[in-house]
Amino acid sequence: MLVRTSVNGRPVEADVWEGSSLLGMLREELSLPGSKNACEEGECGSCSVWLDGTLVCSCLVLAVQAEARDVRTVESLGTADALHPVQQAFVDAGAVQCGFCTPGLVVAVTDLLERDPSPRDAEIREALAGNLCRCTGYEKIMDAVRAAAGRPT
Repeated sequence: MLVRTSVNGRPVEADVWEGSSLLGMLREELSLPGSKNACEEGECGSCSVWLDGTLVCSCLVLAVQAEARDVRTVESLGTADALHPVQQAFVDAGAVQCGFCTPGLVVAVTDLLERDPSPRDAEIREALAGNLCRCTGYEKIMDAVRAAAGRPT
């Protein structure tokens, strides 16, 4: 089945099996490995992307549901030479360890800060509630979000 969509501002086509997830299409057909495949149940947040501006777990969205829609992934945020401010805040705060959860967290934090540039800690926790990390203990992640929001850590 041919899916025509926009990914990170570029029109793309992908030939996918009708039961393929958006995550599978991004990783396997479009060679965008930033969104991670961890739980395949929408519980960990590692595969978070924007679909028409709404944060979704791409493992729960069928690829065909992206037809004629706008998909934005973590790859849209920065480059190795010029990190997005949220990515840089994660690096500076030491909030990156194994890196498996990082893309989903960066996408969720970016989404939060686009909606609320000065979130309180309770709002940060709520925005990140769908993201699991097994390495950092979350305090460094909170520090990174505060820094990206321009708050003292």
